[in-house]
Amino acid sequence: MRAREADGLLEVSVDGLTTQAKYYKPLIYEFFRKAWRGSRPAWGEFSVEIAMEYVGEAPWLDLDNLAKALLDAIKGYAFHDDAQVARLLVERKPGERERITIQVRKLS
Repeated sequence: MRAREADGLLEVSVDGLTTQAKYYKPLIYEFFRKAWRGSRPAWGEFSVEIAMEYVGEAPWLDLDNLAKALLDAIKGYAFHDDAQVARLLVERKPGERERITIQVRKLS
């Protein structure tokens, strides 16, 4: 797992996939709690893009459950509350490796 901030974009990447969306919330939350030294959460509206990349057959995973778990995990680090998310895109697509990428941008 890794995260970076640049030019108003927070990008979080989690390598590997599981069909249990609940697995990601504690994983990401603990990463931010223990390792994150980036900016503090902000007020305002945000755009969040979540991409689940897979290899081979698409995993059986409800994207709405995945989105909720991921938004809950980054709440308090990217923004104060997930009610601040004004735009949300969640997609499943084939990729070169299995991973989940979250991109968070503050809307102007």
